[in-house]
Amino acid sequence: MDLKFFRSDRNLSLLEENDTQHRFLQPVWDLRLGFEDWMTSPLFPVFLSVGFYFLCNIPYTIVDLYFQDFEIVKRFKIQPEKRVTWPMMRKAILKTLYNNLVFIMPTMIAQWIWVPPTPFPRLAPKFYDFAYQSVAMMMIFDFQYWFWHMVHHRNRWLYKNFHAIHHQYHATFGWTTQYLHPWELVTVGFFTTIDGWFFECHPMTYWCFMLLNVGMSVEAHSGYDLPIFPHKWLPIYGGGPKHDMHHMKPLTNYQPFFSTWDRLFGWDCPGISGGGVKGKRLLAWEERRRGQRINKHATELMGGTENGELVPDKEKKRN
Repeated sequence: MDLKFFRSDRNLSLLEENDTQHRFLQPVWDLRLGFEDWMTSPLFPVFLSVGFYFLCNIPYTIVDLYFQDFEIVKRFKIQPEKRVTWPMMRKAILKTLYNNLVFIMPTMIAQWIWVPPTPFPRLAPKFYDFAYQSVAMMMIFDFQYWFWHMVHHRNRWLYKNFHAIHHQYHATFGWTTQYLHPWELVTVGFFTTIDGWFFECHPMTYWCFMLLNVGMSVEAHSGYDLPIFPHKWLPIYGGGPKHDMHHMKPLTNYQPFFSTWDRLFGWDCPGISGGGVKGKRLLAWEERRRGQRINKHATELMGGTENGELVPDKEKKRN
């Protein structure tokens, strides 16, 4: 075999070399070169996800701690009367670190020990595959979590034992995104993983899907309604206003990102706009439901917090 037909640095044939030239994402994928040993580790996705989660929250943290009383900030805050404090943030951050260290890292370490690393493909994904698989996985994950979320709200036992911790705040802020029961965190991780397996997608596609998932989740919990957010130009996207409303009216808006399934089943509720403004659609929604009978479970869901903190059952009985 004539070795001059191969690139010595990447062991690519001429056919692969020509294919590389037509791959739009190849320059990005080539950035991995020299880091493969670390990036093929099962620990890499965990560090990537958690690191990106903290990175996404930094801007909101700075604004919430130092600028939340500025009028320009209140103009875009969904519930401007609700203050975010450092103790609230610290509690959520510690919960995130605890869940990942105790429940996620051991699984990844075990996989690192017993499962051999999978070599990376030499070529980047084709842009078409990258785009359609990313969108498809987001839509599938949105349905998976919508169903899980809905079931854990409609069933009192599941809600009380697993999902109630996430609803300790009526007004969300970025760090509440992963303020979760371990069962919910593991479930979200499971959905994210099997979606990538189903499509047998390229590692680059899977990582971008994972990061997009994290970024969209933080945006939905940010508590802000900014002009650049997707719900401003994509009608089926819920975003921060819809999810913030879910924390105020927990039997509405179950979808994490979009609003198609909620609309289909009648669980869609318009959100409050920046500055705490109720739009015509929300006022009409409230008028249609005024006087409707609310069951005991719904009352418990909507009345279980005071000033952003969960009220224990014993204390509620005492009151």
